[in-house]
Amino acid sequence: MSRQRHITSDIKYQLLLSFAGLLLVVILTAFPPAVTEDVLWRKPLIGLIFSSICVLGVLAVFSPNKCLGIFSIGKKKGTVSSDSAKLASHGASSTLEGHHPSCGNYDAHVFRINGKTVCAACAGLLIGGLSALTGAAAYFFGDWSVAEYSSWMVLLGVAGVSLGLFQFKFIGLARLSVNAFFVVGSLLILVGVDGLVHSLVFDLLVVSLIVFWLLTRISLSHWDHEMICSACEVENCGIWE
Repeated sequence: MSRQRHITSDIKYQLLLSFAGLLLVVILTAFPPAVTEDVLWRKPLIGLIFSSICVLGVLAVFSPNKCLGIFSIGKKKGTVSSDSAKLASHGASSTLEGHHPSCGNYDAHVFRINGKTVCAACAGLLIGGLSALTGAAAYFFGDWSVAEYSSWMVLLGVAGVSLGLFQFKFIGLARLSVNAFFVVGSLLILVGVDGLVHSLVFDLLVVSLIVFWLLTRISLSHWDHEMICSACEVENCGIWE
């Protein structure tokens, strides 16, 4: 119980800082500061940094074993075997489906297509990451002009990130959509702020916030799994064997 309270306290702190960051970008949108100096390589540098984050995120989607550590917390103490693919859920299955145990408690986390189980969150992050990469290339390395609607882009991006932080409240394809919107929303905020302020410092600030939002989203996902396993009444859960 004390561990759960500690995790919940950390989550509240991360959420507070995340929404403070979102408020900051809204303020930047409403009252863009005047920047007297700019650097020619601002856009390509920021574009490279953001694109690198997206590429790392896309690669992480294709490394499911990296996701299995989230099941090392729960109602029982134990360790996850290195042979993670053989983990059983409730002693009924020896496989993982869509990065999750084949357990009814995790049905909201997956959807099925052509008989194959897919992690909704990972699929959404993949779609969002590829879309964000395309948008970043168009703006930071192309001639996409956003001057006329930068403010609306920021506000739409804030909505996307906010929904993405609470993606655990959605199920199936809705969960996929909000995860994709989360990544695209991050790009919209970055592009919108850059179009309004034209400042390397503020761009780097937004990139730092994007990384923090991503880490907060991951923490929330871990917390969600913690709550699911803690509420489970099954005693012979094979996850802990």
